[in-house]
Amino acid sequence: MRHLLSRRLGGRSLKESYWAFNEVWARVARLRGASSRDFRRLVIADQLQFIRGGVQPVRGESRQRAELAQSWLLTAQKATPDSGVSLGYFPHREEGSPWLPSYPETTGYIIQSLIDYSLQYDSIQSRIRALEMAQWESEVQMASGAVQGGPLCSPERQAPAVFNTGMVLQGYCSVLTIVSDERVLDAAHRAARFLVQDLGDDGHFRTHGPFVLAATIKTYNVLCAWALYRFGERSGNQAYIHAAIRSAEAAMGQQQENGWFAHNDLTNPEMPLTHTIGYTLQGILEVGVLAGREDMIAAVRLGLDPVLRQMKPSGFLAGRFFSDWRAASFSSCLTGSAQLAIVALRLFEITGEPSYRLAGDRLLNYLKGLQRTTDPDLNVNGALSGSFPLLLGSYMSGGFPNWASKYLLDGLMLQDRLTGTLSSS
Repeated sequence: MRHLLSRRLGGRSLKESYWAFNEVWARVARLRGASSRDFRRLVIADQLQFIRGGVQPVRGESRQRAELAQSWLLTAQKATPDSGVSLGYFPHREEGSPWLPSYPETTGYIIQSLIDYSLQYDSIQSRIRALEMAQWESEVQMASGAVQGGPLCSPERQAPAVFNTGMVLQGYCSVLTIVSDERVLDAAHRAARFLVQDLGDDGHFRTHGPFVLAATIKTYNVLCAWALYRFGERSGNQAYIHAAIRSAEAAMGQQQENGWFAHNDLTNPEMPLTHTIGYTLQGILEVGVLAGREDMIAAVRLGLDPVLRQMKPSGFLAGRFFSDWRAASFSSCLTGSAQLAIVALRLFEITGEPSYRLAGDRLLNYLKGLQRTTDPDLNVNGALSGSFPLLLGSYMSGGFPNWASKYLLDGLMLQDRLTGTLSSS
């Protein structure tokens, strides 16, 4: 603990530490309002659960909980005036609706999740809503083919972001696997061309947008390579495939001997989130599978194994890690835990090694213990929060970002599918 405190505070100025404390205190102070009564109840119960270490992992129930997560994502779409998905539900906000505006980036990869859900469970509603989202994405796409950074805003305020563009391309790819839609196909080509043109000679994308720390390299952008490769195969465009491979190879070049990736965070590359670690590992893994590259799969194992060794027996995983793989956060980034569970289960599918199945299940079973399933507030029922603890955690605290539930849904579907496959074999 002393090591963690000294390294966290040692990297901050007194002024930065002061404002960080003020931000936490402001969150706590807002709970005193009468309108926050229900949320206050939820936060207190969550904090006590964190202090006592009282999360009870849940075995089984994967399909039922996937249905709840999917329903919450549809609720998040209904909460907006358009067909996009709200960035999330944040009831501690001082003013305005607790439901934030539509978020083009994550709506893009939520499309992929809903299409997968519709195919796995024969859900017509998920399919229809995913198609609505894809049409909306094509309507708000920038003229350059890029997707804007941040929540939806007016065209004159939009700034392109390469990562967001890749995530929407991922959604387009999934739509095109089930329908033939010229508008979506054209939007996908424009997005893919933007990505290829943005790729530097070093294999890294350059246009990160205004919502992350300015840097020449963002290693997690490699997740865009998966979408590029998928669309390259579907369209028969080898330039897209070659760009995807270059991106994955460049990301591998950022990996240290102990598996840790440099330049791999939204704001603090010295202690990356499990969220961005998960992005990087999934991007390299899926490109490696599509390209038949064993070296890429080996790089993913090298990067995942040290993280899994830091997991508690319960399934709790710290939300950030230093370059020596020691925890850099007291709280857990629940989105990142879900993403790493997915990578572990995919490695189990690919390698057949039981340890990956056990690790993926342990992470997901812990998250199931934190998913809201019986809450009287339908705005949170089925959702997963950004951090644990909910209010005092270090990532998207005080609410329920849509991508936490998206990755929980992806993990639950994979877990359910694997369980069914094993039981029938």
